[in-house]
Amino acid sequence: MASPNSAVMREPPPQAVSGRVIETDIPARLDGLLWSGFHTRVVFALGVTWILDGLEVTLAGSLSGALKASPQLQFSNLDIGFATSAYLAGAVLGAIGFGWLTDRIGRKKLFFITLALYLTATAATALSWDLWSYALFRFLTGAGIGGEYTAINSTIQELMPARYRGWTDLVINGSFWIGAAIGAISAIVLLDPAVIDPELGWRLAYLIGASLGLIVFAMRFWIPESPRWLMIHGRPEEAEAIVADIEKTARAAPEAEHRNPSKIRLQMRSHTPLREVAHTLFTTYRQRSIVGLTLMAAQAFFYNAIFFTYALVLTDFFGIPSGDVGWYILPFAAGNFLGPLLLGRLFDTLGRRKMIAFTYGASGILLAVSGYLFSIGALSAQGQTIAWMVIFFFASPAASAAYLTVSETFPLEVRALAIALFYAFGTGIGGVAGPALFGALIDTGSRTSVFAGYLLGASLMMIAAMVGWRYGIAAERRSLEHIARPLAAVEESR
Repeated sequence: MASPNSAVMREPPPQAVSGRVIETDIPARLDGLLWSGFHTRVVFALGVTWILDGLEVTLAGSLSGALKASPQLQFSNLDIGFATSAYLAGAVLGAIGFGWLTDRIGRKKLFFITLALYLTATAATALSWDLWSYALFRFLTGAGIGGEYTAINSTIQELMPARYRGWTDLVINGSFWIGAAIGAISAIVLLDPAVIDPELGWRLAYLIGASLGLIVFAMRFWIPESPRWLMIHGRPEEAEAIVADIEKTARAAPEAEHRNPSKIRLQMRSHTPLREVAHTLFTTYRQRSIVGLTLMAAQAFFYNAIFFTYALVLTDFFGIPSGDVGWYILPFAAGNFLGPLLLGRLFDTLGRRKMIAFTYGASGILLAVSGYLFSIGALSAQGQTIAWMVIFFFASPAASAAYLTVSETFPLEVRALAIALFYAFGTGIGGVAGPALFGALIDTGSRTSVFAGYLLGASLMMIAAMVGWRYGIAAERRSLEHIARPLAAVEESR
């Protein structure tokens, strides 16, 4: 049996694409499928990317003590916060640039471009010789990851059946924390002076992460181009071949077997002009844009500010040796992965609005409470770790739900760029400043100052909870084309 990827990818010239109208039932057929081996392979191939991202990012956080102690680098807390902000700034710019390309040239091609940049820059980080070289390589690594976010989240939405879309999205994004656990364990070994010179250990950590990433290149061939993207961009025959191949192993749901799939008429286009993109995002779907931006900004500040300075809190306020930080990240990572795994189904059953409000609200309240306990010195290092584990059990599905919301509530033609823009604006507003701000607050040595930062993060999450509850979209178990009608549609689905 041929793979879904085996169709010959011959793009028609633009003049042969624009204006042609087709009638297709591909979206309905994809949404009517039950889970199959194909869907498992997609989850595995995409999840491995996030595992590697979690490995690389966690190493960066765990290595902060080694970077401060490095005879060559001698970073301060502010330097580490600056380098982290450079990584996030790269992710912002990479998301925008690669997001535009993802909608224009397809999801599959961008998989390889962004991965190559990510792996090359990560390996180069191991060769850093001062703050500016380290920050530059972190910036380029972030650019690759920003592009990965847009292509991967678009692909999840467009290949997964509607009934599984929420849980799948949350679990794939949550698999980041499996990599975080691996990174924590690696840091324990690589930063142990009895095992290896710490100056060499942090460099090997980046090189090992980049080397493991080469495996992903082979796995990416398991994933076909999005049939939804192909049918709008003048390649309906390829889209039909991919879906037919998927259907050879995936059975239709009982309720879908007894009715003809609904069809939609589409006018093909070679690309979507940026003017139409802007009108769609900021006029037609203005309210959805506000929701997406609010959710993205709140979780970006909450996550990036806390996670990227996690090791600094443990070393500076609790006296934990930098080589032991990995042990404290393990339970933190467990909470972050178990949250999406155990709560993800509820996003498809209880619904998006209820679960977004609940997870954002719970995260904010719990951070405020634990922040107060931290400020009065009521928590030990172990108690602080348990508190973070519980907080991020709820914050992890909340953060993934932000990507889910943006990726499923806008039309197909602007989906990747929408993810990119809201990730970029959200991270720019909430994420880039967060690590630098918390690095400066930690440098004061004042628990009260750090508590003020925690209260800011908690407030943003609670505001996002209210916005999600009031203005969110009930997208659970609904076709993407019903949630947001394609711009290329010439008549409603029937």
